[in-house]
Amino acid sequence: MGDTDRRYVLISPCRNEAAFIERTLDSVITQSERPAQWIIVDDGSTDGTADILARYAAQNDWIKVVAKPDRGHRAVGPGVIEAFYVGLAALRLEDYDFLCKLDVDLDLPPRYFEILMDRMQANPRLGSASGKPYYRGKGGAWVSEKCGDEMSVGMTKFYRISCFEDIGGFVSEVMWDGIDCHKARQRGWVVRSWDEPDLQFHHLRPMGSSEHNILTGRARHGFGQHFMGSDPLYFAATALFRMTRPPYVVGGAAMLYGYARAWWTGARQLDDPALRDFIRAYQRQALRQGKSKTIAAIEARQEPQWIVPPQTAAEK
Repeated sequence: MGDTDRRYVLISPCRNEAAFIERTLDSVITQSERPAQWIIVDDGSTDGTADILARYAAQNDWIKVVAKPDRGHRAVGPGVIEAFYVGLAALRLEDYDFLCKLDVDLDLPPRYFEILMDRMQANPRLGSASGKPYYRGKGGAWVSEKCGDEMSVGMTKFYRISCFEDIGGFVSEVMWDGIDCHKARQRGWVVRSWDEPDLQFHHLRPMGSSEHNILTGRARHGFGQHFMGSDPLYFAATALFRMTRPPYVVGGAAMLYGYARAWWTGARQLDDPALRDFIRAYQRQALRQGKSKTIAAIEARQEPQWIVPPQTAAEK
């Protein structure tokens, strides 16, 4: 189970994941350091997911399944975070050192969580971290989802408990998994992801796809960027880059459509003006001098905001 100061808990919202969930279950069970507990929230599955979960929970006493009433459809963004908080309510955060919101359409390398905890213990300011997602493209080739090094990815959102509490948890809206990283950085924390063999994981359902199709997912991403308060010029550059990734051209165009539609209709934005300003300032600076230099400057500037993590319950 690992050292007493390396107790981590996983929370996994899921709905109708029978096609993928056994791959995730097996890859967590075979981790070099297993979680102290894994809360899996079954958000109204109708496809056999519940039977698979019952079988694995019966064989592993550290896996707990929490049933959530069926809302009648799959829901990303707010629905996922709603289910996550149902799982969070089933535990005491003070009993753990680390927390991970984990999707169940992943195949993780065996030392994944061991390495993340090693790096967090080596750097007390490292508040959230992850590896990098890959999916199988045409002909079976591995394709990177091209996530920035300055963000932790939403499908394996690994947190130091003190950082998670400091930022106030997750926002219940699309782009929650970007907003949290910016909030952590605003508060003086460091956020990272690494593209290394022992931290590269197989995303069985490519990022940005949806219950309808991948273009719907990309348009939803554009809406989320508007909600977050992203600078229009920066977002346009991001969408143009995404046009060079599958699905070529139309994926980035769908992102632009989602953003423009949200702006045109006056869709609501994140109720944190200071954070929206912080995000736009970062994006504008990144356009001028690149992400790496911008992140380094922000981390140096925001360090006085950082709250030294208190001792864990296990260390007291």
